[in-house]
Amino acid sequence: MRDFGPQRESMVRRQIAARGIHDAALLDAMRHVPRERFVDASLQDYAYEDGPLPIAAGQTISQPYIVARMIEIARIAHGARVLEIGAGSGYAAAVMAQIAARVYTIERHGQLSDLARGRFDDLHYANIEVRTGDGTCGWAEAAPFDAIIAAAGGPDVPDALKQQLAIGGRLVMPVGRSLHHQRLVRVTRVDAVRFETREFDDVAFVPLIGTYGWAEEGARPMPSPSPDPFGP
Repeated sequence: MRDFGPQRESMVRRQIAARGIHDAALLDAMRHVPRERFVDASLQDYAYEDGPLPIAAGQTISQPYIVARMIEIARIAHGARVLEIGAGSGYAAAVMAQIAARVYTIERHGQLSDLARGRFDDLHYANIEVRTGDGTCGWAEAAPFDAIIAAAGGPDVPDALKQQLAIGGRLVMPVGRSLHHQRLVRVTRVDAVRFETREFDDVAFVPLIGTYGWAEEGARPMPSPSPDPFGP
């Protein structure tokens, strides 16, 4: 079996650390997770390039830097309980599982859920749980979460997800009224009723489809409990 270790180390050094991400636990996690195992065999030679790649169900595996950036913004630490919306290939959940105590990940495409679950089993990740369903509703029975990351862009931050944050917990997701342009937003739960919001980078993610995201056809946003895209 080919050794991708040198490519993995080069990715971390040139694409992640060189762009200002210095969290030691995060960099170490990205050095350990075999990204080539999360893409189709025909794309393994491209697994460590600086960009997204296609995966099953018409979705993508995010650029390595974007994965690292979202985890950094969410401030995921050892012992954390994390919810991911949009398992995709499973790569980001695997990186987070190297740091967090437990990762819960929801994917609306059953095909992707099955593939991710198989990869986690093959790589012996015992601290990741996978569910197929509507990620915009969260995973209430596993809440509260220290961090929530949504790997898809929605018209606003679903209130259902904010309510599943622990006090002090952080939610990171792309938010924008356009299907093709969003900004990364971090919502921090201050107490039972107050949330603080901070905006970060301009990004372009696949749409967040679901009850509190975009309609399936992508033509309009679904109704949201919060009329303010960045409000509490």
